[in-house]
Amino acid sequence: MMTLLQPAREVGETIRTATREHLLFAMLDIPRLLRHPVWRAGDPEEGAGQGVLLIPGFGFGDRSLTLAGAWLRARGYRPTGARIGLNVGCTTELVDRIVVRLERHAEDTGRRVVLVGQSRGGWLARLTALRRPDLVRGLVMLGSPVLDPLGAHPKVVRVARLLARLSTLGVPGLMDLDCFTGSCYHENIEALAAPLPADVPALAVYSREDSIAPWELCLDPWAECVEVHSTHTGMGLDPDFYAAAAPRLANWARAEENGQLPQAC
Repeated sequence: MMTLLQPAREVGETIRTATREHLLFAMLDIPRLLRHPVWRAGDPEEGAGQGVLLIPGFGFGDRSLTLAGAWLRARGYRPTGARIGLNVGCTTELVDRIVVRLERHAEDTGRRVVLVGQSRGGWLARLTALRRPDLVRGLVMLGSPVLDPLGAHPKVVRVARLLARLSTLGVPGLMDLDCFTGSCYHENIEALAAPLPADVPALAVYSREDSIAPWELCLDPWAECVEVHSTHTGMGLDPDFYAAAAPRLANWARAEENGQLPQAC
């Protein structure tokens, strides 16, 4: 008979195995990012108070995007975290919570908000944009397998399925089996395939060196797709990501401030 402790140990070991190499590479990238001109140079008025909602990847919380928030804040944006805890809950329930955060941040800033999500956070952001396009200025997805969320590395999918098993044993706050085979799964897969509204520009960042989310699954046909050379976990620390995001975010912020549609970069 399966105990709560047994799958919990397996979850922990699988997460460590799947991310150990990538976390080390990510840590090594931090000094390179902090020395890079894209980090050091920037106009503090560029963001003009544009709100940004940061959504972490699977198994991570808001702190994983701390450096992204610092970079945005230094350029005059108003970033805030999704406050969903560790990103391991039911997809539909997480989108519900992100929508509430989006509504609050739009009210606080007095304008539509840019959504930035990494990995699973990216496709949660896309689902949020489809739910409330009237509140979304733009969408940025980093290493997000929107074409098939279950097409990620088998070890990551195994962790998710183990979490669903824990949910059936009564552990609260986790995704459940409905997220894999039930109405939650089918409704959200259908939504991920839907076109984004014309007034919600999107940027999909991918890497052929990503060993967690196959790069082909990140090529959202309704987004501008930009390649970087990064690991999956380290993508939010890659200077190339910030170099790609900077002009697009600035364009969206100017357009929102002036009440215009953003121009293509």
